[in-house]
Amino acid sequence: QVQLVESGGGLVQAGGSLRLSCAASGSDFSISSMGWYRQAPGKQRDLVATISGGSTNYADSVKGRFTISRDNAKNTVYLQLNSLKPEDTAVYYCNAYITIFSYTNYQRLYWGQGTQVTVSS
Repeated sequence: QVQLVESGGGLVQAGGSLRLSCAASGSDFSISSMGWYRQAPGKQRDLVATISGGSTNYADSVKGRFTISRDNAKNTVYLQLNSLKPEDTAVYYCNAYITIFSYTNYQRLYWGQGTQVTVSS
């Protein structure tokens, strides 16, 4: 069984920085793409950034402020959040497309449990 566990959220003042981490654990799996999404109260879950191979993709609202990176050896994806704004307040979720090696290999999308980021003005 594969799990994604996020960490690094917290309370920060506007203009501050945070670094989120998301580590995949388990056995007999391979990760293709990974990403970060966020969900503010009363709103839908929105894309923040994705990384696949050497390619990254960002929501317009975070371009130039957030950076996604990945450590393949550690099966971990990071999100560096700089110049934070109150509107960045949300629960941040990571996801990953993971292939499970079994009698029949299959791929599915996994989600982490989320980590709260709160930016005060």
